[in-house]
Amino acid sequence: MSVLVVGSTAFDDIQTPFGTREACLGGSSTYFSLAAALFTQVRLVSVVGEDFPRASRDLLAAHGIRLDGLEVRPGKTFRWSGRYAADMNSRETLAVHLNTFGDFRPKVPPAFRDSRFVFLANGAPATQDSVLDQVPPPEFVVADTMNLWIETARDALLALLRRVDGLILNDEEARMLTGEKNLIRAGRRVLELGPKLVILKKGEHGCFLFSNFFAYAMPAYPTERVVDPTGAGDSFAGGFMGFLSTCDTLSLWNMKRAIAYGTVTASLTVEDFGVDRLAQAKLEDVERRYRELIQFVAV
Repeated sequence: MSVLVVGSTAFDDIQTPFGTREACLGGSSTYFSLAAALFTQVRLVSVVGEDFPRASRDLLAAHGIRLDGLEVRPGKTFRWSGRYAADMNSRETLAVHLNTFGDFRPKVPPAFRDSRFVFLANGAPATQDSVLDQVPPPEFVVADTMNLWIETARDALLALLRRVDGLILNDEEARMLTGEKNLIRAGRRVLELGPKLVILKKGEHGCFLFSNFFAYAMPAYPTERVVDPTGAGDSFAGGFMGFLSTCDTLSLWNMKRAIAYGTVTASLTVEDFGVDRLAQAKLEDVERRYRELIQFVAV
């Protein structure tokens, strides 16, 4: 089984209370890919510039990530700079240079078009929509979004939501999209827009999962040392989709387990800058934390 992901590959300049790092390998598709690769083969569609180093490409390939869809274009790779507050719950974007990602038009290779699981990482809704035009209807499609698209491309986003099975967004974005202040009502209102599954991320407070048949809450894994929260949400999505792609059915039980696996995968990511900790993680690390998390929530 495999998962297709389409999104950004980037360099990140990151400032946190634990220090500063420049040119960290990042991007939504990168975090997702390394997380999902703990469970299954990942097919990556993204774009980088001529400055993208061979070492970064080799790191992705070493995790079994197929790079047939990684396009190299003249120019520089997408770059983001940000600074986190002392509590790590808020951050300030200092600079964004879209570079080659600015006019990214995903091209899904023929060998990837039979993917049954597809993740549309954060990007313009029209760009995400174009991916679905290139593949036969997958078994399970999940999209991520952000406040920028809710504000500037609402109609395109609403059209996309009628084509996907699941949507991942944070609590602020859910309130923006629906106008509801209560998160439970917001989650249910998002379901009315088209997706069969909605995951609301609440950072250190865990997440909610909503469907037309059940609702479920999962606390965050109690990580003792949070060094860099960048990419935690994409790592969560990677763990969630990666595990789910290995299951026989998309049952309630498997959905709950997938949420837990996404949670513990994200907990690994935040323990170091960029993808450093995630790139070193093994499936046994994830399995150990999964068992611990289940003990925490058992009654």
